[in-house]
Amino acid sequence: MAKRGSRPFDVVLLGATGFTGGLTAAELARRAGPGCRWAIAGRDRGRLDAVRQQLAATRPELAELPLVVADVGDAAAMRDLAASTRVLATTVGPYLRYGEEPVAACAAEGTDYVDLTGEAEFVDRTWLRHHRQAERSGARLVHACGFDSVPHDLGALFTVEHLPEGAPLTVHAFVRTDARFSGGTAASALGFLGRIGPARRAARDRRRLEPPPRREVHSVKGPWREQGAWVLPFPTLDPQIVARSAAALPRYGPSFTYSHSIVVGALPVAAGAVVGAAAVTALAQVAPVRRFVEGRVPAGSGPSAERRAKSRFEVRFHGSGGGRRVVCRVAGGDPGYTETSKMLAESALCLAFDELPEVAGQTTTAIAMGHALTERLVAAGLTFEVVEEGPDLGG
Repeated sequence: MAKRGSRPFDVVLLGATGFTGGLTAAELARRAGPGCRWAIAGRDRGRLDAVRQQLAATRPELAELPLVVADVGDAAAMRDLAASTRVLATTVGPYLRYGEEPVAACAAEGTDYVDLTGEAEFVDRTWLRHHRQAERSGARLVHACGFDSVPHDLGALFTVEHLPEGAPLTVHAFVRTDARFSGGTAASALGFLGRIGPARRAARDRRRLEPPPRREVHSVKGPWREQGAWVLPFPTLDPQIVARSAAALPRYGPSFTYSHSIVVGALPVAAGAVVGAAAVTALAQVAPVRRFVEGRVPAGSGPSAERRAKSRFEVRFHGSGGGRRVVCRVAGGDPGYTETSKMLAESALCLAFDELPEVAGQTTTAIAMGHALTERLVAAGLTFEVVEEGPDLGG
């Protein structure tokens, strides 16, 4: 990791002209302190200047915010960009398509890196290609610094810290949200569903090369009902991120079991969700269908400010172990954009300015930032709270 003052910038945001990138730029404008040297980057100077003008409309001092023109497909430009900053945050996705050069550059230059990916294959492939180089350079490569997977990773950590130490622990997570998605999210999801085979091969290759975990970590299917509603397993990147944090951090006990589910409501809704998910997965295997859907929801689009203002998320964590039980809650507003941009901005600032553990290589938010990032997010308006605790009468 680069020392403060050793480079022109503390934080550079790559992809600031996109939908989520613009929201993240606005969050950095609100949250970066007066001593933070930051810049926005992208391939089109005119669009970057338009973003800067929007920021300056409410923060006149940002009229001179530095702009960096750089294309994610240009390896030399990415190396120059990574060498200019201590932390690079990127919103340019789908990451399997556009993410290779930025993360490679950060691993080579010792630059801390954060992104918003929910693409498991991308995370596994960057570990295979760049983890060892990042360990040598001191770079912290932290994927999934938005709704994928900050609330779940930090929420699981928050939960186990309210259970006895030294005992096997179990946490069941239940996700509720009413949010809409953007074109970029749709493209990432379709890309993931259309690459199930390559994703499995990348995961297998990583398991073969990765050192054994410090403790047993089990991913399971959780209870099928939560607060009277039906739930389904939620096949996202989140359980893998939580499992990697649990495998590395001692607070998760001698063994740790985790389930990750989404609350869908009444039984007919759950049945419809299963059928719909199967149909979408099947259609995603057909390239012309994927391209058609991507064209119908173009990248750079997203829900309106009015719609985002009405959206909410909540994740309830049911933890047990050592004769105790606890229910914790992580909650906030619109998860995909309003809160995701907040999480990414705070992750970048946390890496740049906070006292953190000495880690390097590809890592997770809980391992790299933990309490420091949780405190930032609470100060930014997210909720981390205990709602129930007591003896585990069933354990």
